[in-house]
Amino acid sequence: MAQNKPEVELVEDRYRAPALDKGLDILEKLAELEEGLSQAEIAAALERKPNEIYRMLDRLVKRGYVVRTSVDQYQLSLKLFELAHRQSPMRRLVVQSIPHLRTFAEAAQQGCHIALYERGGLTAIAQVDAPGYWGFGIRVGARFALRDSSSGHVLLAFASPQDQQFMLQQSEQTDGILNEAMHKKLAQIREQGYEIMPSLQVEGVYNIAVPLLNSGGQAIAALACPWVKHLDHMNNPSCDAVLQLLFTTAENIRSGGVDA
Repeated sequence: MAQNKPEVELVEDRYRAPALDKGLDILEKLAELEEGLSQAEIAAALERKPNEIYRMLDRLVKRGYVVRTSVDQYQLSLKLFELAHRQSPMRRLVVQSIPHLRTFAEAAQQGCHIALYERGGLTAIAQVDAPGYWGFGIRVGARFALRDSSSGHVLLAFASPQDQQFMLQQSEQTDGILNEAMHKKLAQIREQGYEIMPSLQVEGVYNIAVPLLNSGGQAIAALACPWVKHLDHMNNPSCDAVLQLLFTTAENIRSGGVDA
């Protein structure tokens, strides 16, 4: 005698959303791979006909969740990453980081901040001032450009090629192609693990940044210090010493459970 399906399964079947399932299947499949897939390859991997997923791919591209490459392949964009960091993960990062930022500021005698990629640029989401009576810092909520800061360079350096392209396209409304000099610069930053550059906005300030990495080696944000040389206290930590303090602080934040 045939057995009836459990009531829970019947309820789940009743409320199925085939189109939504199809879109999620596509996103999950693309998330498994570093390289893109063609429409036919996606259909084969999902055991569907190419025309079954054409409209779904078109909508995912138009909504910014998937990008279509120059060789007619589809890859995930950075939009899911953005969504994942808009609310609770971002608040958790801020809350868990602040004590470590304060420790850094006291040891370095410099201000510091955390910046992440958001909607075409960088946003400062946490900041601690230098402990003295003067200092230089970035206010929370400040927006700045990817190419004009050490934080932006670090995030670009530790992004995948497709994420780099997406970030640049969104920020500069270009084709996202980097010139040879910038390619070499980002490769060097990734190899050494940091960026130090003179500020492009304020004379006498050096921007130092290191990535905040998750367990997969991806940069979820940048930890940065606008380093200013003190003339009234000659024993303040040097630029190189502050860089080492930034590395230690980034590791303390990461080991404290901040991940994505």
